[in-house]
Amino acid sequence: MTAAENSTPTRTVLTAELLERIHGRAEGYDRDNAFFTEDFDELVAAGYLRALVPTKFGGLGLSLQDVAREQVRLGAAAPATALAVNMHLVWTGVAKALHERGDSGLDFLLEEAGRGEVFGFGISEAGNDLMLFGSRSVAAPQPDGGYRFTGTKVFTSLSPAYTRLGTMGLDTESADAPKIVYGFVDRDDPGLSRKDDWNTLGMRASQSQTTVLDAAYARPDRVVRRLDPGPNADPLIFAIFANFEILLAAVYTGVGKRALELAVASAHRRTSMKNDGRSLAQDPDIRWRIADAAIAQDAIYPQLDAIAAAVDGQADLGAQWFPQLVGIKVRATETAREVVDQAIRVSGGGSYFAGNELGRLYRDVLAGIFHPSDAESAHNTVANAWLGPIEA
Repeated sequence: MTAAENSTPTRTVLTAELLERIHGRAEGYDRDNAFFTEDFDELVAAGYLRALVPTKFGGLGLSLQDVAREQVRLGAAAPATALAVNMHLVWTGVAKALHERGDSGLDFLLEEAGRGEVFGFGISEAGNDLMLFGSRSVAAPQPDGGYRFTGTKVFTSLSPAYTRLGTMGLDTESADAPKIVYGFVDRDDPGLSRKDDWNTLGMRASQSQTTVLDAAYARPDRVVRRLDPGPNADPLIFAIFANFEILLAAVYTGVGKRALELAVASAHRRTSMKNDGRSLAQDPDIRWRIADAAIAQDAIYPQLDAIAAAVDGQADLGAQWFPQLVGIKVRATETAREVVDQAIRVSGGGSYFAGNELGRLYRDVLAGIFHPSDAESAHNTVANAWLGPIEA
């Protein structure tokens, strides 16, 4: 049994037939730069957006490990669809992780997701390399205890479909300021709008459009944290990091999985005139490239499984948690890039043409270097864990 086969979910939502239909639409969405409307509707109908929601809240009650395995399969079928759905899954995973650890602050999210609400991830900001530990957006406190958020958020995946937006901003007005404030805004709030500006190299169907917040209101019961700027060990921060990095790694692992499959098929299909018409599957150089890709790809599955299981099991990894999380993200995205590159070299010039699936994967996989944590941030996190911070 291969590592990929061993990572099949113990509980599945995505049938082979559903994945085949989703895969069949991916090229058209990419070509037309269109949102994955049909995929989304089918995933909703299958209950996939409720996968991480506990059964008592109306969900399917799957583990993070199971959903990570499902995201590998969805990422192999349609990377942009998987990436966009990831953002909703992250929020439900965050709420689930907090609930399991005795924190009911996001139970409302589980209840609403169980009823069919869809959550967007409005965190990223242009030029903000502090990510969760700082913000360029303003969080203005209101007399009723709510907040109004003003700022611009980028890479807001699932933009055409979410009904709630989780976001953050900096409160500089309160007596205990500064505080990073996390809250949720309704889609129909007049202060929330999006730009139709998603025209990118890859991951086109995700439609991760820019979001503009202009005094968008989060009512008091939707303000979930007020934290000091800078790194901290608040359970919300841990839950966001854990779910975001693991599920993101799963999507790109799926990209690598599909690229390897395409490389193998191409090697069997293509022939060599130099070798009397024998298939390239008999060529030692091609065999080495595919073996090299397979060795790299197979290493990711058990790592992804183990770190997801550790979150599910509430393992105590102490100061090693964040290095482990950023590590799996960087390894998965970089491995996917390496595997796609090898697959293209095996498959030849046909993959360079528009409409070729490997050409699309080549464009899609590039997005992995832009997601947090990037390679520089990840190496800094790991170095600090092993060596301590740089002395002032």
